[in-house]
Amino acid sequence: MGWVAYVFASFSAFVFGYLCGSIPFGIILTRLAGTKDLRAIGSGNIGATNVLRTGRKDLAALTLLLDALKGTFAVLIAADLWPLSQTEIPAGLCAAAGAFLGHLFPAWLRFKGGKGVATFLGCLLGLQWQAGLAFAVIWLGVAALTRYSSAAALSASALTPVVLLGLGQGQKALLFFALALLLWFMHRANIMRLLGGTEHKIGRAA
Repeated sequence: MGWVAYVFASFSAFVFGYLCGSIPFGIILTRLAGTKDLRAIGSGNIGATNVLRTGRKDLAALTLLLDALKGTFAVLIAADLWPLSQTEIPAGLCAAAGAFLGHLFPAWLRFKGGKGVATFLGCLLGLQWQAGLAFAVIWLGVAALTRYSSAAALSASALTPVVLLGLGQGQKALLFFALALLLWFMHRANIMRLLGGTEHKIGRAA
C-alpha cells in the first residue's frame, strides 16, 4: 500500500473509532429511563460506575456492556474495512486509539466524557481477547478484595501492557501502555481519594 493510501486508511480508522467511542451510552440510557442527570450526581462521570450510583443496576450493566462493545465494534469493523499489510500499523489499533479518545473526549459533550475503563476493555477484547480476559480477571479480583472500582481499573490497566508483551504483541503493548497512562490521568482524582481513604466503594448510592 502506498503511503497516501496508508495515511488515509489509518486516519479513516481513527475517525471511525472516535465516532463509535464518543457515543455516550450512560447519558442516553439514564435520560431514556428518566433518572437524574448523570453528570450532576456522584463523580459526574458518564460511565457505568456512576450510573450505578443512580440505583439502577440494570442501566449500569447495560452501560458497561455498550461502552465495551463500541470499542470492540470499532476495532473489528475498522480491521475489516481497511486491511493493512503485516509491516504497517493495523487499522484496528488506530480505531482502538480513536474509540478510547472518543469516550474520554466526546465532541458532543464539550469533550467531557468518561474515564474509559469499559472502552479500554472492549478495544482490548477486539484486538487480543486473551489480554482482555486477563484484564477482566484482574479487575474482578481487585474489586472483590477492595470494593474499589477505581483500584481495580488502575491495576488491570497497568498490567495490560505486560500481558500483551508476554503474548508477543509489541505494537499492542505500546498502544495500551499509552492508553493506560491516559486512563490513570483520568483517574487522578480517584487516586487522591484512594490515598486519602475517601474513595467511593462499589454500590454506594449518590
